[in-house]
Amino acid sequence: MNTDPISDYLTRVRNAAKAGHRVVEIPASNLKKEITKILFDQGYILSYKFDDSTAQGSIKIALKYDKLTKESVIKKIQRISKPGLRKYAGSSELPRVLNGLGIAIVSTSSGVMTGKQAKAQNVGGEVLCYVY
Repeated sequence: MNTDPISDYLTRVRNAAKAGHRVVEIPASNLKKEITKILFDQGYILSYKFDDSTAQGSIKIALKYDKLTKESVIKKIQRISKPGLRKYAGSSELPRVLNGLGIAIVSTSSGVMTGKQAKAQNVGGEVLCYVY
């Protein structure tokens, strides 16, 4: 049994990117689907597909690499709020990741969104992870 599914999701993506895999398959949940959509919208992954053929379903993510250097677009993907120590931030204290070059994924009362979107909507929430 996995105690932290979001951390497992981030670790699978991180490991696949470091190993140079093109596609990574992850067990699905609604929160993981929302994080995947954000990663796609922000240009960190090439594409994704939700497969609901099994009871839980799965997410297939096509990772994105630089054409010249063959390095992953995702340099670092880091879990911030953990089950043992949750990290919350109000709309005025939302973090700027890598001086605005990265994104913070935040779970708010209005749904899962980036830190910039949450600041624009003036809502705070749980800071799930940083991606850059």
